[in-house]
Amino acid sequence: MAFDGVTIANIVSELKKELLEGRVYKIAQPEADELLLTIKTRDGQRRLVISASASLPLIYLTESNKPSPMTAPNFCMLLRKHLQNGRITSITQPGLERIIHIDIEHLDEMGDLCRKTLIVEIMGKHSNIIFCDNENRIIDSIKHVSAAVSSVREVLPGKTYFVAQTQEKLNLLTTDYQTYYQTVSGKAQPLFKALYGSFTGLSPILAQELCYRAGLDGEASTAAYAESAYHTLYLELEKLTTTIREETFTPCIAYRGKQPVEYAAVPLTMYDGNEGDHLVPCGSMSTLLETYYAEKNTLTRIRQKSADLRHVVQTALERNVKKYDLQLRQMQDTKKRETYRIYGELLNTYGYSAKPGDKSIEVLNYYTNEPLTIPLDETLSATDNAKRYFEKYNKMKRTYEALSELTQEVKSEIDHLESIGAALDIALKEEDLVEIREELAENGYIKRSGGKGSRNPGNKGDKTGKIKITSKPFHYLSSDGFHIYVGKNNFQNDELTFQFANGNDWWFHAKKMPGSHVVVKTDGTTELPDRVFEEAAKLAAYYSKGRGSDKVEIDYIQKKHVKKPGGAKPGFVVYYTNFSMVTDSDITGLKLLEQ
Repeated sequence: MAFDGVTIANIVSELKKELLEGRVYKIAQPEADELLLTIKTRDGQRRLVISASASLPLIYLTESNKPSPMTAPNFCMLLRKHLQNGRITSITQPGLERIIHIDIEHLDEMGDLCRKTLIVEIMGKHSNIIFCDNENRIIDSIKHVSAAVSSVREVLPGKTYFVAQTQEKLNLLTTDYQTYYQTVSGKAQPLFKALYGSFTGLSPILAQELCYRAGLDGEASTAAYAESAYHTLYLELEKLTTTIREETFTPCIAYRGKQPVEYAAVPLTMYDGNEGDHLVPCGSMSTLLETYYAEKNTLTRIRQKSADLRHVVQTALERNVKKYDLQLRQMQDTKKRETYRIYGELLNTYGYSAKPGDKSIEVLNYYTNEPLTIPLDETLSATDNAKRYFEKYNKMKRTYEALSELTQEVKSEIDHLESIGAALDIALKEEDLVEIREELAENGYIKRSGGKGSRNPGNKGDKTGKIKITSKPFHYLSSDGFHIYVGKNNFQNDELTFQFANGNDWWFHAKKMPGSHVVVKTDGTTELPDRVFEEAAKLAAYYSKGRGSDKVEIDYIQKKHVKKPGGAKPGFVVYYTNFSMVTDSDITGLKLLEQ
């Protein structure tokens, strides 16, 4: 998911078509490191987002607006002074660098025509927006970089702008075959690494795609291939070069299930047709970036919001797993308890034949009718040896009985924590975390922030300390028109199964792993199409710890056969006469209804 030089080339192509000869109408700075330019063109107003965020630098066209601070930052005021109503004369990309030059003509205070350049550098944590005059001197930048911060280049008012050459890479658009072959084959690396490490503008994912198109294993060493393989790969490079020169980009997003995983300015054919993977073409790179990062941002933001809860769950889980492992080892140490009991009984029966000072005695084990040698403490009599074995037996028996109960409790706690972890994995909105936080509070893992409180979905306020529940289960529509509901957490699982579902509705759950309860509403229909069962099973697999697996075993049964033991943890149920099927977790094509 790299914002590479080819992606920049695609963006530049779009900006030239949309913005050239347009006039800068409004300039806003909604974030400390982000600009929003409104540009009047022949076809109407367009908005250009330019972000120099260290974590997510971007540039794309958008239809949406963002609120700006009441007082504009200094950089924004400077741009307004110089560029307001300026005309965009050119938009260029030097080579395949991750840099865009936007040249703008405007009238100065004396009425003379001047040219200024807005330079956008999309370079990860080094990203910046730099404003230069017609002599390439920096007027200002959205981020100041002093010599104390960078020994390579200062970005400060008055300094001359230049691109720091920190890597010796080839230009894909001008490199001939011989130079390419000598450079790439001469690197003792996996082929795809040697490829993107040799050319400006290529990202790792695009290098892997080129290897895939050439029928080569990108992970194999460069030394593994003859020159003919390099020639085949060069032909794919030439095709990419032609796409860039002719600006015939076809941006697309690669999905795994419903999760966006990669994007590029050309089709990522290595994802097309793989089980669970599919490509979605986008009309423009701007649309792609807005879609992709909107979905990614949702997941990233909820990950950040749930970080504290994840830490609590993970810490408690690790503590309980260690406790459980220790208890299992202690249980293992009690396995000889029955042997000690038998030793004691046989010594009471045959001990008379032991002589003083014997280190062992051989007797007939009347439980198996086989001879048995019993070790003895030569300083003790046979009776005292028997007493010692009974003492060991009773001690181990007490330990075993206590541990049997404790291990069940700890295993139940581990299962419960894993189910909460699974609920955190599928949370998409902040309101989805409310019930999870409440469940952790009810079980003593965290403290409630607003007093004692209690869970009350019908409550509309918080004067009594009760939490407000707005999250609802996922609601899908099957291909045959049946409604399928998926619980997002243990509280919703219980409500879905025991309050919402009717007796003849069908209930699904991933076998022996944490996951959501899935309910298919039958609405009185006695026979459901097989496809409904298959789709509900896929949902149960997708919303479980088995997500991404090709084979997940799913139990399904009518809801009336699902029971909840008294005192059981939220989400825990039992059932005995279930059906089972094995399915994958690909829910592509299933329609998620708005909640």
